[in-house]
Amino acid sequence: MNATALIDRRDDVLTINGVPVGPLFGSEPNPAETDPGAPPVTVEEILAALQSIIDAAEGRPLSEDEIKRYETLEGQLRTVQRSAEIRSRQAAYTTPVPGGLASVVHTGAVRRDDTLERAFDHYLRTGRENQDITELRAQGTSPDTAGGFLVPETMRQKLTERLKAFGGLASAVEEIVTTSGEPLRWPTLDDTANVGVITPENTAPASGGADLVFGEKTLGAFKYVAPGANNLPLRVSVELLQDSAFDIQALVERKLGERIGRRQALDWVSGNGTTEPFGIDTGTTVAVDTFDAATPTYDELVDAVHQVDPAYRAAAVWTFNDQTLAQIERLVDGSGRPLLNPAAEGISSGPANTTLLGYPVIIDQAWPTYADATTGRWGAFGDLRSGYVIRRVKDLTLIVNPYSRANEGQVEYTLWARADGVPQDTNAYRVLINETA
Repeated sequence: MNATALIDRRDDVLTINGVPVGPLFGSEPNPAETDPGAPPVTVEEILAALQSIIDAAEGRPLSEDEIKRYETLEGQLRTVQRSAEIRSRQAAYTTPVPGGLASVVHTGAVRRDDTLERAFDHYLRTGRENQDITELRAQGTSPDTAGGFLVPETMRQKLTERLKAFGGLASAVEEIVTTSGEPLRWPTLDDTANVGVITPENTAPASGGADLVFGEKTLGAFKYVAPGANNLPLRVSVELLQDSAFDIQALVERKLGERIGRRQALDWVSGNGTTEPFGIDTGTTVAVDTFDAATPTYDELVDAVHQVDPAYRAAAVWTFNDQTLAQIERLVDGSGRPLLNPAAEGISSGPANTTLLGYPVIIDQAWPTYADATTGRWGAFGDLRSGYVIRRVKDLTLIVNPYSRANEGQVEYTLWARADGVPQDTNAYRVLINETA
């Protein structure tokens, strides 16, 4: 037989096993509050009293008196639980915040999470992936299936800057960055030959006018790979990679960026448009301005400027290579003053922003050097941003191969980058060409 709780009702106070648990009915105060010597009423004690009533019945139906006592204890239990909750809330309200409320507000710079970069650095050194680096493949719109990984955003930005800086032309034209490499098409319209007409009142135009004729330009995505000697991947010794102080990411950014940049610089200037991008000087629709002298002359340069419509000249620039620049630096105007402004600064001055006839000069070594008695396109003048567009695919894929050259103690690196370029408004610039005398 289970032990029976000793329940005593005295002065309308319910006592269980000698412990007062509160008024029998109504909302009278808790005995623990009116009698400092009374044992405290806790949730555990009330639960024990409830269980005692059930145990005393020994499976029989509860009597009316037992039901009343049970329900009274239930009410007391709810009161105790709610009281504890209220006290907890009140304590939160009144607890002072050290240093004031502002101290809990984070105002400093957010710490950059470099987990992915550290994982990528590990991949570059070992060729082995972990869970963090595997996420790179999932981030791409067209994941590589040959074992490569997408380059992290910070590294991609640095690589792209190297690609642009290597060929100066790339920094002067329009650039579009897309997340995938499907063909990108847009309409073109050259309506510069059409004008309005004057017609008498109540009379239809007798002549003139023309319909709009639209063309189309398309940009694809040629895949560039950064080769080494004999078109082999970039190789780095294992000993160098094991040196934690060696910045492997900087080396990959620099060398692979330079190699792809050299090839792209050539294509942006003179690509054939079939197996490589259309260069800015490629195509029968590209207008040219002809130079006949052994070296560029002042008069020919002035004529070249005015071959470009004034609507484009506000943003016009020159572009040619450094050897051609040297020839132009020797030119003087009718007063014997150099045409290029840095020469007027004297030999003691440092590098300056070079201008020719008031227009900036951009050096790109992909242009051939101006040479006498030859026919060749050696530069361009005009609004190159309006005239030419480069499309880059955002995702760059890098493959680290620690196996093929393991016997030689080397790790191989291969970078894939996709890009294309095409003239988009050939009225915006003129290609400069020298002809055989």
